[in-house]
Amino acid sequence: MKTIPVVCLVLLCVLHSRAQEQFATIHVDVRAEQKPVEGAIITADGSSLQTGPEGKVDIRVAGNSIDVSVAASGYEPQSVTVGVAPGEEKAVVIELTRVEEEIIVTATRTGRHIEDEPTRVEVLDREEVEEKMMMTPGDIVMMLNEMGGLRVQATSPSLGAASVRIQGMRGRYTRFLSDGLPLFGQQVGGLGLLQIPPMDLGHVEVIKGVSSALYGAGAMGGVVNLVSRHPDKKAIKEFLFNQSSRGATDAVIFLTAPLKANWSGSLLGGAHFQRQTDVNGDEWADLPGYDRGVIRPRLFWDNHAGSNLFVTGGFTYEDRDGGTVRGGVLPATGLPYHESLESRNADVGAVAQTLRSGKYLVSVRFAAARRSHHHVFGEILERDEHDTLFAEATVRRQLGKHTVVGGLAFEEESYHPRDVPQYRYSHQVPGGFVQDDFDVTSWLSFSAGGRLDHQNIYGNFFSPRISALIRTGGWSSRLSWGRGFFGPTPLTEETEAAGLSRLKIPLPLQAERGQSFSVDLTKTLRLVTSTVTLFDSRISHPLEVDRSTYSLINLEQAARNRGVELLSTVRVKPYSLTASYTYVQSIKNEGGQRLDVPLTPRHSAGIVGMWESEEKGRLGVELYYTGRQRLEDNPYRQESEPYFIVGFLAERRFGHLRAFINAENLSDRRQTKFDPLLRQSRDVDGRWTVDAWAPLDGRTFNGGVRVNF
Repeated sequence: MKTIPVVCLVLLCVLHSRAQEQFATIHVDVRAEQKPVEGAIITADGSSLQTGPEGKVDIRVAGNSIDVSVAASGYEPQSVTVGVAPGEEKAVVIELTRVEEEIIVTATRTGRHIEDEPTRVEVLDREEVEEKMMMTPGDIVMMLNEMGGLRVQATSPSLGAASVRIQGMRGRYTRFLSDGLPLFGQQVGGLGLLQIPPMDLGHVEVIKGVSSALYGAGAMGGVVNLVSRHPDKKAIKEFLFNQSSRGATDAVIFLTAPLKANWSGSLLGGAHFQRQTDVNGDEWADLPGYDRGVIRPRLFWDNHAGSNLFVTGGFTYEDRDGGTVRGGVLPATGLPYHESLESRNADVGAVAQTLRSGKYLVSVRFAAARRSHHHVFGEILERDEHDTLFAEATVRRQLGKHTVVGGLAFEEESYHPRDVPQYRYSHQVPGGFVQDDFDVTSWLSFSAGGRLDHQNIYGNFFSPRISALIRTGGWSSRLSWGRGFFGPTPLTEETEAAGLSRLKIPLPLQAERGQSFSVDLTKTLRLVTSTVTLFDSRISHPLEVDRSTYSLINLEQAARNRGVELLSTVRVKPYSLTASYTYVQSIKNEGGQRLDVPLTPRHSAGIVGMWESEEKGRLGVELYYTGRQRLEDNPYRQESEPYFIVGFLAERRFGHLRAFINAENLSDRRQTKFDPLLRQSRDVDGRWTVDAWAPLDGRTFNGGVRVNF
């Protein structure tokens, strides 16, 4: 009888031994620059472990072919495939490459590394900013237009204004920030993008989808945060001069210097000119003329103990002229037509933060801005002032695996039109918000937050947002859902182009409410990183301009945007290749019909190849495709033609000097090759042009020099 337990014990040991033999062990050694990497996350066969001070970890796997991925803060992620048999032990050494610039995301307020953010944040780094800066040194239009899922849509062919649409959403839903401050106002006019030189940008952060939980009204489409370059220990003196074959001239200077104690400063100055250019010879300026000056000083203080201060100010003036060229007339009337805009913009802002009791990070933000306009639409004059006032105080604390942020905010946006006083408004929005980022495990984290705002015209709004980050087996995925609102005003893409004098608002406007959902999946395999994103958004009571009567109304039925983004990047130094594709189905319900939102192509794609050497320079080639777009109130066609744009960039370094040349639209695709830009008769809203659905400038070359003193 005693032998039975002994036999059972032996059998259990044998079974346990055989079960042990079914597993293999991989000894992972993570190193960088011949030194161990502590804190790296190793993922293999569904398990995730973290390396210790020696940079090593042992992972038991089921055997066969196993993908082992490594992610570490400040290093490029790596993935290798290891073949092991059951019961085998194998040692693997994985070398990591340090990223050139470690990016801390500021748009989400938690101060995390970009790879650890549950909220998906796309970043255009300094290297990419420099590439786009040589194409358009005077503005950020091209820089944003070539980011996946973003489209810069021309809103006024007469004056060259443009707005940024995120995943097909109207431009008024995109919130623009500078270092987290609304220096450009809540509703950035299309001409505002043309007044921001990119030379002093460190990087650009983009959050797609409803972001009202973070930034209140005006962020239903997403957030674009322009982050400035911070001074280094060594002084920087840079000068750029650029000349275009279409008559554009840019001269930009950027200076930084360490000051006494913990202080440093920077200064950006720019002078930009464009002559009126009639590309197709119809006596109408396809490129309006302008004179613009920009100056922006910044001051930084950091005691390197958790307390810092950032102060910025800026002034921009611009005089812009469009319409018929000098001596030209409209064919329909035999008379000249002039359109112009004088802009004067001034702003000031500050961000201060301090670490209290070693636990609480207290931040205070403040901004004030005034923008004045003197707009001429032929025989009509419209003058106005826009005022923005913003204040915010937040407290952040780390509680174990939680990072909690709470705060109070106030924003006032006022519009004072002198010549159409019936459209005057003043929106005050006090609010409070809270956000919790929770690291459940090494492979799962959440971000949940909500914001309660009181809009003095439209009432109370609660805006929640939930995001999740999942990392396993070399894959990472982010899911986001959010709701938000927008307080409507008479200022839209259409009224910016045509003015307010002829506008009708037959019924009181209602607040627009929106929600969005997105899910993405990213995989890094050796040198290739690929991401696929699915998105869906819905706007209730969308604001719409009825072009047939030039009336501003709320549509009864909701508008919906959905689609997919594909992005793949290959990096084999000194080469890189990026391919992107976006499908957007943007639908509105009008008069019982489901219609595509005008000027929103369903298909767009791009391929960018680059060779770069820090000592020698860079060479790049790009190809972009824009699909068909539904057109509205166009007498020549109801649907646009698809087109390709081909470009080329070359830069050569000679010591402290860099010479560059850029070619845009080598295939010379122009809208006026298909149809006239000018109408045969004036539209109801007073415009003489149709909407711009393709480039108007055609083939363009620009070149210049960039000098580091």
